[in-house]
Amino acid sequence: SKFLQFQLTVNVVAVAVAFTGACVTQDSPLKAVQMLWVNLIMDTLASLALATEPPTEALLLRRPYGRSQPLVSRTMLKNIVGHAAYQLAVIFTLLFVGGCAAAGREGPAAPCPGPQL
Repeated sequence: SKFLQFQLTVNVVAVAVAFTGACVTQDSPLKAVQMLWVNLIMDTLASLALATEPPTEALLLRRPYGRSQPLVSRTMLKNIVGHAAYQLAVIFTLLFVGGCAAAGREGPAAPCPGPQL
């Protein structure tokens, strides 16, 4: 479930950034090759986390999930939405305000151009 939650969070954020960035700036902030690299790195990290987690006795004795049970539980959905919202807030802040802060133009009196991608 940790693997699935991690993958869904990363993919929701990547799709939201690509879609919103393309709508706002008329150009995607993540190009196709960059998106592939993000996917490759996140798949590697998730699989390493899954492979290095030691099996517990309770996990080994647990009965399998039924076919009618949902794949994503309510708690997982809350975690995915919460983490995705946090990541999107950070990424959009860096994307739309980060250039102004890096150039030293802070505050409402200093106009800053839109995203410089």
